[in-house]
Amino acid sequence: MIEQLWMLFDIAVAAVLGFAIGMERKLRMKEAGIRTHTVVCVGSALMMIISMHAFGPDSDTARVAAQIVTGIGFLGAGIIVYKKHEVKGLTTAAGIWATSGVGMAAGASMYLLAIGTTLILILSQCFLRLKIFKSKKTFSVNIRFIQNDGANMKIKRIFGVDRFNHLIIERKGDSIIYSATLNTEKELSSNELNEIIYEHSFIYSIERCDND
Repeated sequence: MIEQLWMLFDIAVAAVLGFAIGMERKLRMKEAGIRTHTVVCVGSALMMIISMHAFGPDSDTARVAAQIVTGIGFLGAGIIVYKKHEVKGLTTAAGIWATSGVGMAAGASMYLLAIGTTLILILSQCFLRLKIFKSKKTFSVNIRFIQNDGANMKIKRIFGVDRFNHLIIERKGDSIIYSATLNTEKELSSNELNEIIYEHSFIYSIERCDND
């Protein structure tokens, strides 16, 4: 009985650590939050304890523990979404996988390792969210305008680009019409795009499409 109470203490430690990891994820509005991480950490600790104590001294205690990793792999795969040429949920899935490892360490009464890893996970998530580590996001813009008096250079200055990715030139009467596509780091609202069209009479239309 006393031994099982200590096992419950291990599970309680796992619950607290899973809660801490899940809280960081919840604050960032990720797919998996407090409940998921807590349950994963507790479940991993429980299965680790069962693996170590339930099958006798002559059994292979690593077999159940090894299956935890496989099971978490299926759970993580369900979180990852591939949509419009973009992978989402990969970091969250990796976090759940790491959380299961924290639970296993807690279930094995390796408290220092479990707590230390939890702190490293949370701090690394916060540190790697700094701006210097973020990849630049660009937006694809399709624009149609009359080419006169260096209009193409004005367009490049407005959107902060040095070239067009795709350009179609056509003649309509005495005018040369450009249909161009460019990628810009400026995230312009509909009001800002309206102002650009209003202030530059040579622009016919602007269509912004998120660069997937």
